[in-house]
Amino acid sequence: MKSKKIGSYKNGLKNCITDVEGVKVGHVTIDEPLDHTDEYACTGVTAILPHSGNLFKEKVIAASYVINGFGKTTGLVQLDELGTIESPIMLTNTFAVPAVTQGTLQYMLQHNEEIGDTTGTINIIVGECNDSYLNSIRTFPVKPEDAISAIEKAADHCEEGAVGAGKGMVCFGYKGGIGTASRQIPYVDNQEFVIGCLVLSNFGNPADFNYKKYINDIDPDSINKPEDGSIIMVIATDVPLSDRQLKRLAKRSAVGLSRTGSHISHGSGDIVIAFSTANKVPHYSDASFTEQGSIIREEQKIMDDIFSSTADAVEEAIISSLVNAKTTLGRKERVVKSVIG
Repeated sequence: MKSKKIGSYKNGLKNCITDVEGVKVGHVTIDEPLDHTDEYACTGVTAILPHSGNLFKEKVIAASYVINGFGKTTGLVQLDELGTIESPIMLTNTFAVPAVTQGTLQYMLQHNEEIGDTTGTINIIVGECNDSYLNSIRTFPVKPEDAISAIEKAADHCEEGAVGAGKGMVCFGYKGGIGTASRQIPYVDNQEFVIGCLVLSNFGNPADFNYKKYINDIDPDSINKPEDGSIIMVIATDVPLSDRQLKRLAKRSAVGLSRTGSHISHGSGDIVIAFSTANKVPHYSDASFTEQGSIIREEQKIMDDIFSSTADAVEEAIISSLVNAKTTLGRKERVVKSVIG
């Protein structure tokens, strides 16, 4: 299910981050009572693969942007230093970052015997949000093998709502989680670029939610959840951009986020990861000192289209994470309702 159309750009064919050719998404959802009184595993893992090849041997150009840094991630320091991504982008809950990092590392080592031996180490990227309202986060229900499974399940479509890493998330006091959207940008000879976005939404004060822009009516009984929370926004595109240009694009995610009602609170981790599939960077190369590739000229029209469509895609992905999330039961018999009842 999707919300009302946002912005003037055409949606991609699936209105999904996987409209960027080669991008795949996989989920592992954990939804089960535990052997402890009132405890419940309501969490998961989501994997975003920038392309279907060997990500370590064919890296993609990338950047990250931290809007507010109340979050726990791995890999962003090297990502911004070198401007590339060489592993799946993994999303999970706060306390599962070590397990998901380990599982992703095991997967990459299995497929690249030279890592840490005849060549360097690898930079694993994991983002998180805190799902402890619904999930018994202290029991560590996510295991390394769940990360591996999410990567292996990755496909060119994407379930939304209370799935994968989004299973236990809460947005504006309603059930949040995984949302996605895409936009097409015309450029020359009737060809089009694509901007795709996937979010993990877990933020927002119910009183700030601008729901009337998107939904005809909502269930009035959200939970009384503090406004602090987090969101991870992953932006994919086939526009040939440099890492510097991708950081400029990533900054515009804050526009789409704020349109929904977020004021980016003190305790919120609002983090963007952006990558382009247009140019691959080989780990091994016959070239001695140079790499070849093209990037777009920073003409006003195309850059404004990229920035505007990014804001629209982020905005719609957030709303899509809400309207596709079903009412969910979690720990201590807590229930978080769907925004649409």
